[in-house]
Amino acid sequence: QSLVLNKRRRVGDLTARARAMEDLQQALGMDSAPLRIEGYDISTMQGQDTVGSMVVFEDGMPRRSQYRRFIIKGFEGSNDVAAIREVLTRRLRRLVDERASDVLVDATTGEAAKFSYAPGLIVVDGGQPQVNAAAEVLREFGLDNEIALCGLAKRLEEVWLPEEDF
Repeated sequence: QSLVLNKRRRVGDLTARARAMEDLQQALGMDSAPLRIEGYDISTMQGQDTVGSMVVFEDGMPRRSQYRRFIIKGFEGSNDVAAIREVLTRRLRRLVDERASDVLVDATTGEAAKFSYAPGLIVVDGGQPQVNAAAEVLREFGLDNEIALCGLAKRLEEVWLPEEDF
C-alpha cells in the first residue's frame, strides 16, 4: 500500500509540475514549456564585493548541483545592470563555446557538459533595466529567438518582459 501511495503521489507531483510549466508557457507567450529555467540574482556587500548567482530548475525541480556563483570582475561598486550583463555574457559565452567544440557530453560521467544545455527561460531579478541588459546579451550571442526572458521586480511582484515600457 505504501508503494502504491508513493507512486500516486509522484504521478500527482509530475502532473502538477507539468501543469505549472504549461501555465508559465502561456503566461509568457512561449512556444513551448521551459524544461530548463535559469534564474539570476546580483548581490553586493557594502557596495563593494558584487556576486551573481545562478539557480537552475529542470522539469520544475531544483538542480542544486548546477547552481553557480559568479564573482563580478568587470567593474567596482554597485551596478546591477552591468553585473547582469557580465554574468549572462560569461554564461552564454560558455554555452556557445561548448556547442562549437562539440563536447556536449562529459566522457567520464556521461552527463551533459556544464554549460552546454541552453535554458528555455532566463529569469533575472529586477525590472526593465535588468531585463533589457539581459536581452541585449541574448541578441549579441544570437540566442534571443531560442531563449525566453523575463524579470521579476520584488517591490510589486511585477513580471517584466523585454522591450516593455516602464
